[in-house]
Amino acid sequence: MQAKPQTVTPEILVQRARDLVPVLAERAAKAEADRCVPKETIADMQAAGLFDVLKPKMYGGYEMDPQVFYDVCTTLAEGCMSTAWIYGVIGVHNWQIALFDPRAAADVWGGGDHSVLIASTYMPKGQVKRVEGGFQFSGRWGFSSGIDHCQWVFLGGLIFPEDGKGAPEYRTFLLPRSDFEVIDTWHTMGLKGTGSKDIVVKGCFVPEYRTHKASDGFMGTNPGGETFTSTLYDLPFGQIFVRAVSSAAIGGLQGAVNSFVDWGKAWTGNMGSKTAEQGPAQLAVADAMLAVDEMKLILRRNFDVLLTKIRNGEPLDLNERLHYRYQAAQVVERCARHAYQLFSACGGRGIFSDFPLVRFFLDIHAARAHYANNPDIFGRNYGGVLLGRDNTDFFL
Repeated sequence: MQAKPQTVTPEILVQRARDLVPVLAERAAKAEADRCVPKETIADMQAAGLFDVLKPKMYGGYEMDPQVFYDVCTTLAEGCMSTAWIYGVIGVHNWQIALFDPRAAADVWGGGDHSVLIASTYMPKGQVKRVEGGFQFSGRWGFSSGIDHCQWVFLGGLIFPEDGKGAPEYRTFLLPRSDFEVIDTWHTMGLKGTGSKDIVVKGCFVPEYRTHKASDGFMGTNPGGETFTSTLYDLPFGQIFVRAVSSAAIGGLQGAVNSFVDWGKAWTGNMGSKTAEQGPAQLAVADAMLAVDEMKLILRRNFDVLLTKIRNGEPLDLNERLHYRYQAAQVVERCARHAYQLFSACGGRGIFSDFPLVRFFLDIHAARAHYANNPDIFGRNYGGVLLGRDNTDFFL
């Protein structure tokens, strides 16, 4: 008798990610040297079903709650933060495409290969001209993480009013590999393995249905809503995406703690003092562990609240969304502070490039450079709204 296929649960997926951690740690040096996550790693994540967490069931996905997705991301980061970073960025696109007109998802997966991946760079760099049936599109964008493993890409662009009056409309444009060129510019101090290269489009046609309005993502009026009916796709895009580019840092901080503990338990410095007996080392480990726990709890709580309201048909409060947005923006800077505390407790050993903690330290600080991880911008907007000023951020 043939055994029944195993039902995939959140716990199984997170355990599969946990099983990959030592493998990713072994491959981390190669990812850095190649400036690209190995193809074997992508194949392993595909085989484990990790990219299917947020994907529509229509195309082989699980349509699980985003907390599962972020648990997978933070777990992977304990082995290699570059791998977790591209998992977060690429994996969230399998959610975003459900917001588009359903013909867009059919273009990507309708041929039967549900393993096809989508990269992105949302900078509003696209030169857009409206033509019959869609848009003429061109431009150059930076920071397309994991693009070497992807066959499609989301690109940002602004559509200006024809009469020159009013604000431009931001849209995401979906393009196949045949419509763009990849330029290798990725020589960085951290997140080296993400291969976040430049994209060049020299002029192509993008049909209207392969675009998505940011305003639809904010208001919840997405064209895909009648086809992809899970409440998962009623979540605001701004809430989902910003956590996709900050959650890897939480796992990266845990990875830094793990490396520090493994080393510090047995290390005796040149002056004869044991790291395990030093107050700064003890506090650095304790404080980092508390921070990881708190950041994970807040992330899960926030999506519990959002999903509960959506399932109960309750409106999402603007101030609540601003609050959550600011919390997401604080994550990487908070992780960077704790990574620095750990680094400082390493003494002279910490400055050597082969020291395991160094990679996590640099990767976390590189993640801080992402626009979405700048807490000052979003904290000032949130504070301004609380003080009676108008909201200026609609990526919520």
